Amino acid sequence: MASRINRKIVLVKRPTGEVTPDCLELASEPAPEPKEGEALVRNLYLSLDPTQQGWMKYDSYMPAIPLGEVVRSGGVGEVIESRSPLYTKGQLVSGLVGWQEYALADGGGRRMQVVPPGISAEDAVSVFGITGLTAYFGLLDVGKPKAGETVVVSGAAGATGSVVGQIAKIVGCRVVGIAGGPEKCRWLVSELGFDAAVDYKREDVGQALAAACPKGVDVYFDNVGGEILDAVLLQINRGARISLCGAISTYTHETPPPGPRHLIQLVVKHGHMEGFLVLDYAARFPEAIAAMVKWKAEGKLRSKVDVVDGLENTPAAYRRLFTGGNVGKLLVRVG
Repeated sequence: MASRINRKIVLVKRPTGEVTPDCLELASEPAPEPKEGEALVRNLYLSLDPTQQGWMKYDSYMPAIPLGEVVRSGGVGEVIESRSPLYTKGQLVSGLVGWQEYALADGGGRRMQVVPPGISAEDAVSVFGITGLTAYFGLLDVGKPKAGETVVVSGAAGATGSVVGQIAKIVGCRVVGIAGGPEKCRWLVSELGFDAAVDYKREDVGQALAAACPKGVDVYFDNVGGEILDAVLLQINRGARISLCGAISTYTHETPPPGPRHLIQLVVKHGHMEGFLVLDYAARFPEAIAAMVKWKAEGKLRSKVDVVDGLENTPAAYRRLFTGGNVGKLLVRVG
């Protein structure tokens, strides 16, 4: 049998602002051979997430990707050879697979989760993957929404934000999404059931939020930071909760931008702002997935994926995250 070739995208230069083409390189090598206790996985879909930019730049909650190594990434694949009791040939598994065609799974540092029967590869790495789990815990555990409250979410047409808004509707809240462009805003309202949407590209966000949230904002799920966070702070109610998930508007800055100008609102309104990492909730992932599987089966939760074909197109696809070029979860189909 001819040996398998593993194409992979490696980090060759640390980005300072954007991830430019010279930071990455497409390389090839023989696919790894599984040793005792390991399984070989053929990757099907790769997850593209803003946090990968931080992994390329510096140590944070995870160490920086070493230069010359494959770009770290979540994904889903099929077990094609197994020498481990944990994995069976033909199973779908998800985990940190990297921007490459093949990956190894084991019971330790490269452990992957077996995808339950009935869950598609796309759903496993989108609505039931890290972005869906981030939405679930960031909203319900950090934001603590109550029925009848107003929830605002930025980056609302993205992978995490679109799930946040739908879960907020499921628990009985009024939901306002902030997104860029009329098509995205129409999608949020007409297909996902948001009560209103604010187009930050065409509207004054502060004025539009005031109109869309006549009773103020009780919970804000923040994916973007920057000026939009400032605008929401001016609309919060007494006892408001702000869940800090990300700040994509600042990720390509070469130097840190100025911080929020209206933090005094948290004092005046007795508000609470808390950051979180979804990995803190790993022990409860089965709970969240079970709830979301049920909601999806009942038609209460929809997922949308934006798929780009070809491993070689991954770097260009990744840049779309920072230009608003995707709707829903952005994936690369490897084959």
